Amino acid sequence: MSSDKFLVHLAPKDGYNPVFERGQYNMKLTSFAVLKIAGGGTYAGSTGETEVALVLLGGRCAMKGDGFEFPEVGGRLNPFDGAPHTVYLPRRTSYEIAATTDVEIAVNIAPASRDTAKPTLITPEMTRSFELGRDNFTRRATVMLDEKFDSEHFYIGEGMIPSGNWSGYPPHRHDVDNPPEEIDMEETYFYLFNPPQGFGIQKIYTPDGRIDETYTVKNYDTVAIAEGYHPLCGAPGYDMYYLWTMCGQNNRGLISSMDPAHKWVVGK
Repeated sequence: MSSDKFLVHLAPKDGYNPVFERGQYNMKLTSFAVLKIAGGGTYAGSTGETEVALVLLGGRCAMKGDGFEFPEVGGRLNPFDGAPHTVYLPRRTSYEIAATTDVEIAVNIAPASRDTAKPTLITPEMTRSFELGRDNFTRRATVMLDEKFDSEHFYIGEGMIPSGNWSGYPPHRHDVDNPPEEIDMEETYFYLFNPPQGFGIQKIYTPDGRIDETYTVKNYDTVAIAEGYHPLCGAPGYDMYYLWTMCGQNNRGLISSMDPAHKWVVGK
């Protein structure tokens, strides 16, 4: 694993693959990892003083633990093959995952200061999907865990960008708590491509120029976005997937402010 200022490269191996821990990359609320389990294998863990959201990237498994059992979790081959299953676990919950097939799981972790929702399996039928943008900045979003769900910090979804399109455009940010105009939420982007040799471009910048980064993102890359505008685009010929995990301290929601310099594009 290697990293840049806010970009982390990962070549995942069997087992638990940490990407970053809370406190790194200026992320105050989020830890992120990728879990790979071979078919027939198991993994055991405990949430401790955190809440955990497990997003099935691909494969099938069973999960059980303190007071819950989900015998059928997952099913899609990969994120380009259908909507996700997500398992939410509150703090102080021990759990075990038994892989029915080879599985890949995105592990989202945030601190928990209170008891939240009980262990919950969020099936594809429980998600909501919608189209955003127009012209060459259209993309499809699927939300698995929103502000209506009893989580302390999480707002989690998936983005699917068609060949050559932009997302997060016009450039937007969610850096300050000023509802209803803007909500302060840090965000994690985790990328996969179809075919897997694809790539995209991710930009992060602040109005004062303190941050002005442009990255080439590839399969299994992660970008930690503690602040700043953060548009992205995919290379023509490739479908671009990104898991977005937002964590808010005081508020949660899809409420952001656009860069005034580029907001005019919406009304074009």
